[in-house]
Amino acid sequence: MKPFEVRNAHFDRLVNTSGLRWMGQNTNHAKPHPAVIEAMERCIRDEEFHIYAPPAGLEELRQGIVNDLGLNGHAALVSDGAVSSLYHVCHTLLRPGDEFITTDPTWNWPMAFARSVEAIVTQIPIYGAEHGYRLAPERLAAAITPKTKVVYLVDPNNPLGTACTVAEIEAIAAIVRRAGAYLIHDCTYRHFAHAHELAARHYPERTLTIYSFSKWLGLAGLRVGAVVADPDLIERLATSPPNNLGSSILSQRAALAGLKIKAEWFPGVLAQQRVNQALIHDAMKKVPGLEMPVFPSNGNFIIIECEKAGVRPESLVAAFQEHKIMIRQGGYHTPNFGDRFIKVSTTVPSSWVKEFVALLPEMVERARGRNEPVKLF
Repeated sequence: MKPFEVRNAHFDRLVNTSGLRWMGQNTNHAKPHPAVIEAMERCIRDEEFHIYAPPAGLEELRQGIVNDLGLNGHAALVSDGAVSSLYHVCHTLLRPGDEFITTDPTWNWPMAFARSVEAIVTQIPIYGAEHGYRLAPERLAAAITPKTKVVYLVDPNNPLGTACTVAEIEAIAAIVRRAGAYLIHDCTYRHFAHAHELAARHYPERTLTIYSFSKWLGLAGLRVGAVVADPDLIERLATSPPNNLGSSILSQRAALAGLKIKAEWFPGVLAQQRVNQALIHDAMKKVPGLEMPVFPSNGNFIIIECEKAGVRPESLVAAFQEHKIMIRQGGYHTPNFGDRFIKVSTTVPSSWVKEFVALLPEMVERARGRNEPVKLF
């Protein structure tokens, strides 16, 4: 079998595992607000699925996204999920030989998109206490070259959970502006941050803000997101989008309903995931060798370092999968640092978290005893 077939079969097994506790993909399993469910049911009852949605997205949804970000004067282009926006931006802005700068760790797929158009990918290591698990603006400035075309910043960082300060964002934006480059500010996890600053406020003309409904609203399987930028940039992107017939109208109705009830519903989700983080943090401290370098996390996930416990992340992941608990190995995000940590999602039912922490000491011992290579994705 080809590698993509093996990879797909792995995830197909996960999707078809009854009762699986999804704690590895940062998905949000909070009970949806009734208004979101009703919006989808109404869309189906009215048989709106017979028609195409507007190519750039429902106007009310586009404006709602801009309002949620507070980026007046910008425009939104709705997409089949944030990853579709990233694919589109990379394929529109990059050419062979252009340089694409990001961090290590980062989210991997945009690097694949950049390489697919023969751009050069440069990663700045940020893992470790010596870097504070974050990107220092001066290190970005040192990495910039005349070929730099795009800087990709995942903030809050996935998988680390760190978030840039206002001063750091201001400095990063100034550095990218001086280089005449584009700044992709991937804000997928901004709603979970304790504080968050948008780069578009400091570099509005060439910042592309990536917006997702997968995480805060829990619509990962519906695939709806957006890129928000200066209208001239959006005009350029809108001339040849990956989907010129509009994203799923069912997904857009759900997203629009979610924006309308966000102030009522989301604070409870945020509070519960922070409680979940604390539960994992307290349990982790009781297991010798485990460490949590970023706490509290600014995402809906945490990382646990297991290197000092003498445990391979893949072995720990495999041990939990035997109990139908899916967590993620660090190697998914970074080959250079992935042997040090696991990642655990926290927008999940508290019962899942309690089961995870109850099993943690036993699973560490089991993983330490096996530590054979495990093929994961």
